[in-house]
Amino acid sequence: MERSQAIEKILPAFERYYTIKKDEVTTPFCAEAEFRSHNEQYFLVRSAHIADIDSNEFVYFADCEELTEGLLSDLVNTAWTSGLARVHPHSGHRNSDISLIIFTDKISDASKIKIKKTKLYKSYKFSFHGWSNFKLTVYSLDEMTAYSNRHGKDFAKLIIKNIKNPS
Repeated sequence: MERSQAIEKILPAFERYYTIKKDEVTTPFCAEAEFRSHNEQYFLVRSAHIADIDSNEFVYFADCEELTEGLLSDLVNTAWTSGLARVHPHSGHRNSDISLIIFTDKISDASKIKIKKTKLYKSYKFSFHGWSNFKLTVYSLDEMTAYSNRHGKDFAKLIIKNIKNPS
């Protein structure tokens, strides 16, 4: 299976809840997905407004022939800075997570270690205006294995489910 085919296989899993964009995406990414949720809480009637809760997620998809430690750092930094630029914290903001999913043919051993150790976090006004976490998942097509940081484990399961076991 080629990298572009793998991405086309995984994108339908995101279509239900995410807005997917394949054109005019941030370089060097090949696709982006965006999730936005807004909830309001009331006490008995709408005029007794208690809270607004906003939750967002920005997912970037990338593919490369061989994932080196330097390329991984570049992709992570680009996704993180691009995602943070889209975050607008306010009193009703809960979280805005930024995710990066990479499909590659080969992956270096140093990159495997760096993937697990990748941890990016930002709080806004001591978390009173929310926070941002970074989720990272890399799928190696040669090994048919997914590698992720702690927050990206759910995406690793999703990729394995959709790539290895298509239904």
